[in-house]
Amino acid sequence: MTRKKMALFGGGLLLILLVGIGIAKKGDQGVPVQAEAVGRENLVSKVSANGKVQAVKKVDISANMMGQVTRLAVKEGDPVKAGQFLLEIDPARSKASAEGLAASVEATAQDAESAKARLAQARSDFARAEANRKAGIISQADFEQLRTNLTTAERTASAAHQRVDQSKATLQDARIALSKTYITAPMDGVVTAKRIEVGETAVIGVQNSAGTVLLTISDMSKVEAEMEVDEASIPNVKQGQEAQVHIDAYPNQTFQGQVTEVGGSPILKISQNEATKFKVKVWIKNPPLTIKPGLSAQADIFTGSKDNVLAIPFQALVMRDPKKPGDAKGTGEKEATSKPTAGRPKEIEGVFIMEGGKSKFVPVKTGLLGDLNVEVVDGLKGGEQLITGPNRALRELKDGDTVKLDKSKKKDEKKS
Repeated sequence: MTRKKMALFGGGLLLILLVGIGIAKKGDQGVPVQAEAVGRENLVSKVSANGKVQAVKKVDISANMMGQVTRLAVKEGDPVKAGQFLLEIDPARSKASAEGLAASVEATAQDAESAKARLAQARSDFARAEANRKAGIISQADFEQLRTNLTTAERTASAAHQRVDQSKATLQDARIALSKTYITAPMDGVVTAKRIEVGETAVIGVQNSAGTVLLTISDMSKVEAEMEVDEASIPNVKQGQEAQVHIDAYPNQTFQGQVTEVGGSPILKISQNEATKFKVKVWIKNPPLTIKPGLSAQADIFTGSKDNVLAIPFQALVMRDPKKPGDAKGTGEKEATSKPTAGRPKEIEGVFIMEGGKSKFVPVKTGLLGDLNVEVVDGLKGGEQLITGPNRALRELKDGDTVKLDKSKKKDEKKS
């Protein structure tokens, strides 16, 4: 083959190659996207939160008097009945005080009896003096002296009676203090905490300082999960809503629950960087018999549901600037820049659909938010080919762009 023929042959091959590349490129025109038909489904909205298990009813038993623990009859996990003996704080000092005051009451009672007898004698003397004065037997001075003696006896008897009452009241206080050394269970339950041992000293609370919590008694027949719900979700949580509770200690079980309390004020923050959260209590309807307070729990609180509504994947939503009809930005969730500012129009929420191989932006109004999908209350009728991804394509897509289905995605789905 001559050099000229070789050149012509090479040029022909190059031309064929270029034509093939052009055809391939022409066939590849369009942004590869994923799409699905808009349909209807049942949506359930829920709020998820973390927290701890605790008894609905529990009592922290603190010391009402200071002293050393001399007897301790229970340990953690023990069941107790109302009135059952739990522990004793050294009663020696209180017992001695009560015995001394009892003797004082007896002494004052004897004094009162003596004063009462003197009063009776003074009354008798004064009665005779009145008769003798009328008869002129005694002088006026002697009569007045007997009247004074009667008044003094009356006051002395009254004071003695008051001292008796005071002594009895002081003795009653001493006996109450003595009774506080003997601590019994205030209700039926289980000892869920024991924070003191025999020989340790119980301290009572003063002003802003809490006293020693000796024991905690909990009624574990009715338990709840105390959850922390963030401020964005708390407006949707209401008392009486149903919930599902998952407890880490029972990984393969789900417990039904119900919201019994929604906090009206935020939980105090330890640091300024913490998110604002509110306390929500969820009653666990069917707790296991071995459940204990303090176990970690997660709750899904069902805040709403709708059946047979138009729904789309949440990640298909995009935000559109009204001033630039062909642009869109953001997927999955609204970005901070989408918030309206002074002098700036609010961005439009919408989706892209496929029509004739082109992308078309359609404004939508959303409603109930489910786990992965969101309700569309206006803008779509159902059956449209909704562009759902990929995320990069949605971020860069514009109204009127040429699009095509990403077939490689379908092939991967078939293989899987």
